[in-house]
Amino acid sequence: MDRVDQPAPEHQRPEGVDDATVAAVGKLSEALETVERARGHLYEFHQLIGSSDAKLSEAVSALRDCDQDELADTIERELVGRNVIHGRWTFQIVEDFDDGYWSCVREHERRARDQLLKGRRHVFEAEMKERERSVRDDGSPLPGHEATPD
Repeated sequence: MDRVDQPAPEHQRPEGVDDATVAAVGKLSEALETVERARGHLYEFHQLIGSSDAKLSEAVSALRDCDQDELADTIERELVGRNVIHGRWTFQIVEDFDDGYWSCVREHERRARDQLLKGRRHVFEAEMKERERSVRDDGSPLPGHEATPD
């Protein structure tokens, strides 16, 4: 029996697009999602290093408070504010990543979707959802298995 509710048009396969194309674009989108996760970790790294540097400054003050000025001076001079990678603080690493690799991956994934799926996103996943949804005998979805939020 036909399903009563259907996926939103922006998640439906364009006419004439074969399974292999949907799967290929799905893999490309999955790769982008993995890059997005890596980007999140990079931002976390950026914030953790910033927090670490602030704690180093606190440690320098604490060392001075207990009359360890020579050690405090050495740590302050050689470690506080130090580049994480030659010539770079983490904000520069993040900017290079965003302007380079991340932007390039996003552009290629978008271009593939535009050329092959009329710009539609998550067609592979939407079809998987459609295959896995549970429906009643009359084709209506079981609660929690609706095609869209409407």
